[in-house]
Amino acid sequence: MLKNVKHIFFDLDKTLWDFDTNSFLALKELYLKHELSAHGIPSIEEMVDIYYKINQKLWAEYAKNNISKETLRTERFNQTFEYFGIYNYQLAFQFGLDYVEISPQKNNLFPHAKEVLEYLYSKYQLHIITNGFEEVQYIKLKSSGIINFFNAIITSEKAKAKKPDKIIFEYALNCTKALPENSIMIGDDLDVDIKGALNVKFRAIHFTPQSAGKTSDDYISINSLCKLKEIL
Repeated sequence: MLKNVKHIFFDLDKTLWDFDTNSFLALKELYLKHELSAHGIPSIEEMVDIYYKINQKLWAEYAKNNISKETLRTERFNQTFEYFGIYNYQLAFQFGLDYVEISPQKNNLFPHAKEVLEYLYSKYQLHIITNGFEEVQYIKLKSSGIINFFNAIITSEKAKAKKPDKIIFEYALNCTKALPENSIMIGDDLDVDIKGALNVKFRAIHFTPQSAGKTSDDYISINSLCKLKEIL
């Protein structure tokens, strides 16, 4: 077991909250609502495949502060629709508004998430560090029933910096009165969550549900949240 841990910082999307499942359900609902098959998009699966690629590229630009939150929210759908020959900015804009409203209300968590949080809650101070949009992340935490497990919810908008920037981790330490040597970060993104945390002397656990992950002297890899009960 890891020793001298007092504060555990979790990423939210793709670590506790099952982003891919919840996003797909929201997109499917909106695909039907906006009758996109009649607009020329053959299936939800084809749309999602293109959307995920475009969304990933735009999030990378947002992380570099090259585009605004508002641009990201609309342009990811505008570009997706244009790929299928739909040049309707108003439709993309409305679709983006609907997605931001519906998606965070989906409440699927990764297996064992609540069970593990209940176990850890009695032993440690738990916090969130997320690059997700502040108003959306609070809805996700509430709708999935896990918000009360966390003492502090640190967003990139509050910290005015995004992971892996040291500033957001230092902001989190200041907010929680934690020390790096007593802190551990748990997240799915090796570059953003894990390397970012290691750069400020946190310990780190890499959550890789699709594989066993690689072995490292610098951090621990797990493919199931229930393994946290063995480590912490």
